[in-house]
Amino acid sequence: MSLANMSSVWVALVCIFATSTFLKWVLKRANYWFYETKLGEKKYSLPPGDLGWPFIGNMWSFLGAFKSSDPDSFMNSFVSRFGRAGIYKAFMFGNPSVIVTTPETCRRVLTDDDAFKPGWPVSTMELIGKKSFIGISYEEHKRLRRLTAAPVNGHEALSVYMQYIEDNVISALDKWAKIEQIEFLTELRRLTFRIIMYIFLSSESPHIVEALEREYTALNYGVRAMAINLPGFAYHRALKARKRLVAILQSIVDERRNQSRGDNLRKKKDMMDQLLSVEDENGKKLDDEEIIDVLLMYLNAGHESSGHTMMWATIFLQEHAEFLQKAKAEQEWIIKKRPPTQKGLNLKEIREMDYLNKVIDETLRVITFSLTVFREAKTDVNISGYTIPKGWKVLVWFRSVHLDSEIYPNPKEFNPSRWDNFTPKAGCFLPFGGGSRLCPGNDLAKLEIAIFLHHFLLNYRVERLNPDCPVMYLPHSRPKDNCLARLRKSSSLSV
Repeated sequence: MSLANMSSVWVALVCIFATSTFLKWVLKRANYWFYETKLGEKKYSLPPGDLGWPFIGNMWSFLGAFKSSDPDSFMNSFVSRFGRAGIYKAFMFGNPSVIVTTPETCRRVLTDDDAFKPGWPVSTMELIGKKSFIGISYEEHKRLRRLTAAPVNGHEALSVYMQYIEDNVISALDKWAKIEQIEFLTELRRLTFRIIMYIFLSSESPHIVEALEREYTALNYGVRAMAINLPGFAYHRALKARKRLVAILQSIVDERRNQSRGDNLRKKKDMMDQLLSVEDENGKKLDDEEIIDVLLMYLNAGHESSGHTMMWATIFLQEHAEFLQKAKAEQEWIIKKRPPTQKGLNLKEIREMDYLNKVIDETLRVITFSLTVFREAKTDVNISGYTIPKGWKVLVWFRSVHLDSEIYPNPKEFNPSRWDNFTPKAGCFLPFGGGSRLCPGNDLAKLEIAIFLHHFLLNYRVERLNPDCPVMYLPHSRPKDNCLARLRKSSSLSV
């Protein structure tokens, strides 16, 4: 090759390198120019961080981290690049956003209804429903919550369901112990879904329960996925699942309305009955879309967290013999002092499960079932000396709070005894969110978990078939094999 030709090649390579470097610089600055420059002077008081690439923002790094074995590497990258500010700007789920990661900032965002409103991504709203709790105004939320939370809020209200929950737990455990192997998580989700279906729809039909639970599984995978509505993607499958769920619930609504018009009066009043009959101050009733969206949300939230927590609490206890024996001894003590005429658990015994409650809280902290919730700034808000611009999304990052070593020493270590004589300060423990939009089903979830663990600890043990199975973190933390296991009876006191 002649010297002239070599020079031409080098010039071309230099031009290609310079052009690619320039294009990369332009692309990295595109979101800054589009979203930050229009803020004027306010852009100088934004939190530290970066808005990532055009359109996708920080989503590739988020999904990459949460599909790896180290999901916390996503937030750790912000800390390593921008320091421990506890508040960072980013571009998440299609919107310029601010991520808050400390107890103080999380508590402020969750409790200040004057400054923040729900800010869930449009893609999530399409799946969960625009007229569900995540999409309605503060006033509408208060009214619907007051009505719908009654059957699942507070142990006194839930006491009417205790026998049903306990009977189903006993039956399920006995059935699983006779099977060579089960997907433990899958079976637990079916159990909790059957319970929530009975409470909300009085339904025990295996056909309806299985159909709905199957569709909810597909729906959940789409909630934290990128909103790509093309065949083969999780979001596309989730949208189709929602359509089928709406059709099933619509048929139930139609049937219930027909019953109310006839002479077939129902003895048991469930959530569906209440939603059909409620009227506002002007006598206006809820339309079908409102009823279905509220039910979709409740039925989803009412079984996912409890099923996952049951599984992880069981795994953690079996991995730590000391905690297992302590939790089991407490349950044996409850049985020993029970009057011989009493059949089954009662509320007094549930309230006496002090150590088991610590096991549940510690499990909720370690797994952090919901890694974040979404809010939106209603006006320019100042937090920790930084400005959150009006209209920007705010992600309350629960994982960073629950795994903060300054609050919880050795935070990834399961240790229920850390709760001995320890009451977390406001904003330090947020397994069910906080503020006016605190998850209304938290009491039901904890009651279900306590009843399940009571009977499991007394009579069963679980053997994982793949104890080293990798963990998936989206949409929720779980073993990839859904905890493939054998359940066996163990010697214990008779209940």
